[in-house]
Amino acid sequence: MASRGELLYPEVDRVFLEPYLPVNDSQSAKSGLPFVTLTFATSLDSALSLAPGVQTALSGPQSKAMTHYLRCRHDAIMVGVGTAIADNPSLNCRIQGIGGYGSEGLDGQPRPVVVDPQGRWQLTSETKILNLARQGRGKAPWIVTSKTPSADNAKLLEEVGGCYIVLEPQVSKNKTSIAWLDILETIKARGIQSIMIEGGGVIINSLLSTENADLINSVIVTIAPTWLGQGGVVVSPPRSEGSTLPVARLQQTKWQQLGDDVVLCGTLRA
Repeated sequence: MASRGELLYPEVDRVFLEPYLPVNDSQSAKSGLPFVTLTFATSLDSALSLAPGVQTALSGPQSKAMTHYLRCRHDAIMVGVGTAIADNPSLNCRIQGIGGYGSEGLDGQPRPVVVDPQGRWQLTSETKILNLARQGRGKAPWIVTSKTPSADNAKLLEEVGGCYIVLEPQVSKNKTSIAWLDILETIKARGIQSIMIEGGGVIINSLLSTENADLINSVIVTIAPTWLGQGGVVVSPPRSEGSTLPVARLQQTKWQQLGDDVVLCGTLRA
């Protein structure tokens, strides 16, 4: 590990990931949508965290470095508001040689995108993403919402070059959400050709549902050798009512061991 929190990810490990990563703009141009990579770390019992809102470290140092390498291979990185509130994440890339970590400018840094349909995320001077943008070590975030943001939030975001993207909501069973197709088409129109979606549970399960799974190109899952136990936030997408078929199945799968963790890669959409 280098200075200033920089991470090293060896070339020999990068080769394994290559078939599952965006290559050029023509991939997304065919569909009119960005290339979507869904990636997350899970326990042996498919849990992302011990409980809702509880930050839970699962990845070992090697798979953590892999995650940061994946970030530099995508134009944007997305999480849901629950993850933003619980973890106060950085959502930048710390691979040595990337902009802000050994190079000038922000080359290789992904655009953070936070999905916050109901406007729950309150930005403050302690919000890591904003501070990294001020320091030139990450890009300013976009926040996708269906609500008009508060003046204070809007000011903090605009000061570092970020913005709110307000889209039409979908209301179902008293829950407000935003259609995935609307989100992906909107960020594609803003120049995002590829996006890495990291979680949390609501985002992952929604994307893997029968209605949305075909929007995903690649899936890269880190499996940690631990059980978190019952009551955790679990990856288990909903099935269509009455269906006895699997929600989705990975194709072209490969496995790689990184330290104590195992990484599974596969595709969902050509």
